[in-house]
Amino acid sequence: MKELLYLKDDQLKDLIEKLFIGYRETFSDSKTILDKYSIGLAHQKVIHLLSMYEGISISELLKKLKITKQSLNRVLKDLIKLELINFKKDDQDTRVKHLFLNEKGKKIFNEIFEVQKKRIYNALLNSSSEEVINFENVLKKIING
Repeated sequence: MKELLYLKDDQLKDLIEKLFIGYRETFSDSKTILDKYSIGLAHQKVIHLLSMYEGISISELLKKLKITKQSLNRVLKDLIKLELINFKKDDQDTRVKHLFLNEKGKKIFNEIFEVQKKRIYNALLNSSSEEVINFENVLKKIING
């Protein structure tokens, strides 16, 4: 019979704590860079998604972030003021705006990514192939509910 791992409340609490601490540490690695540009974690999340989904619409970005329009607008205003992003109206529907990181925005993303990459790279490097594959599969299942 398959061993039942992480099904007891104490084990689940421990796993949730590890997820939280892993997230906290990964994102705290970039704090110095964020401080240098006077931006925060909300800005970093938007910058990250714009690097992954170049030309994403504002409505799609809202869906990915699961935040309100008001929250996103505050972050976008800051990123515009810092001259990190560009907008382009949709060719078919001019009400739709697509977002892009400009060169300065890409530079900041790369600074952040290089710092975060070290932690993730070292963890993966010090894990077996099977551990990496299983970890990725478990993360996908957590994400997809």
